[in-house]
Amino acid sequence: MRSDEIKAGYQRAPNRSLLRALGVTEREMERPFIGIANAWSTVVPGHLHLRQLAERVREGVAAGGGVPFEFGVIGVCDGVAMGHEGMRYSLPSRENIADSIEIMVQSHRFDGLVCVGTCDKIVPGMLMAAVRCDIPTIVLTGGPMLEGRAPGRDLSLTEVFEGVGRVAAGTMNECELCELECAAMPGCGSCQGLYTANTMACMTEALGMSLPGTAATPAVDAGKLRLARETGERAVDLVREQVTPRRIVTLPALRNAVRVDMALGGSTNTVLHLMAIATEAGVPLDLETFNTIADAVPHIAAMLPGGPYSMERLHVSGGIPAVLSRLLPLLEDQPTVSGRSILEIAGEARVRDDEVIRPLDQAVHEAGGLRCLAGTLAPDGAVVKASAVADEMWRHEGPARVFDGEPAAMAALLSRRVEEGDVVVIRYEGPRGGPGMPEMLAPTSALMGLGLTRVALVTDGRFSGGTRGPCIGHVSPEAAVGGPIGLVQDGDRVRIDLFERRIDLLVDEQELARRRSAWAPIKKELSGILARYARTVEQAHLGAVQR
Repeated sequence: MRSDEIKAGYQRAPNRSLLRALGVTEREMERPFIGIANAWSTVVPGHLHLRQLAERVREGVAAGGGVPFEFGVIGVCDGVAMGHEGMRYSLPSRENIADSIEIMVQSHRFDGLVCVGTCDKIVPGMLMAAVRCDIPTIVLTGGPMLEGRAPGRDLSLTEVFEGVGRVAAGTMNECELCELECAAMPGCGSCQGLYTANTMACMTEALGMSLPGTAATPAVDAGKLRLARETGERAVDLVREQVTPRRIVTLPALRNAVRVDMALGGSTNTVLHLMAIATEAGVPLDLETFNTIADAVPHIAAMLPGGPYSMERLHVSGGIPAVLSRLLPLLEDQPTVSGRSILEIAGEARVRDDEVIRPLDQAVHEAGGLRCLAGTLAPDGAVVKASAVADEMWRHEGPARVFDGEPAAMAALLSRRVEEGDVVVIRYEGPRGGPGMPEMLAPTSALMGLGLTRVALVTDGRFSGGTRGPCIGHVSPEAAVGGPIGLVQDGDRVRIDLFERRIDLLVDEQELARRRSAWAPIKKELSGILARYARTVEQAHLGAVQR
């Protein structure tokens, strides 16, 4: 066993002495050592319950014949961090999480690993660490929050963000907004819709890195406790069988995950995260793969925020196994941490609600939920959640309204200085220029709240998985490195065509060359982690990984 490096032989007497100080018994010295990376905190609603789940994981590890060792992992709540400087730290935390788990795994020579986390950058960081360290690993995602309740309707966090826009528009008062904010988020778990946290939980299960049913089982469901116990037991089996993440996270498995992503219409952030995981695994994955799969896989589940259904509804409809069963003719067979192949899981599952998870020939949209664009405004690519864009906005041309940063754009929106037909361009918010590529749920939700349904948003930053509408992010190259988005001026015509997967700046090359000769990037005073991140981060079309 790998852990023999710290416990076997007389030379390791000092190491064993420290292990005995932890309460490790003589018999346990002979068993597999299983690390448990737990993102529990009282800061993030999605993580509030993870201490209880981790206890069940520990019980499962012990029951399976292993020795559990639990350690902490940081986590940013993107909803709390949204709309201010704190959001710049969210994406960099992904690399910090991966690094910290690698440090713990390699320093303590664990034989296996269980990752317990829920939210946006935490689960991707855990998966990056898993394939980087390549010891037997299984992931337990914490599960979605229950729906909020208001008279006659269900609620999620998006309604609260959009309520801000309604107050600005005068169609809602602040007392009504307060009632909304008090009712929307009823307890622990990740936000209710198919936002980034839940999309990445679905991707983890589709990759084969968590047990079937894990992604959609609600945080407060007793089934989650059972899954936690089973996850701990299975972690020990994986060590005995020597099934490591790189045997599971292969190119076919990543393509399967993208298929599920397209079928559900998941968050645009999955493009960044799946590419980063692929990079760590040494697997080639590019934007064209997403487009190729989008052409072959229809969008079959109208999930929040673009559709009416929450993760709770997905769970009672059969969860990810049921989605896999719909996609069975399109899937590639791959092993999973459960010991069953992905095709076996798909073949044994059944759909319990045909309206929530539709048959392939009755799809919500004929093509997958995400689209990767290119064109003169984004030569290296951009991403849009096409499933959340109204049909009439799939083609749009309008004048640019340019803002160097989210705060200026938000101020213009709330003061009603943006008009129908405009293309709002928010730049210097990319991986390097932001830095940290902050999410922007506030501007997109403000548009909806203001009733501006024919305004497109374009940015070199990111949009939250809670975004709906014609919002195009990840524009690459970003403004800070000289991308064309840095050359756009107010009034320039921008043409968007989701059918053709294009986004173009309608300015002739001679004029762009003139602007380029006079261009200089905006400089920001940076220190600490943001300074290091800005120096080392790659562009969005490469997954915003650090080098």
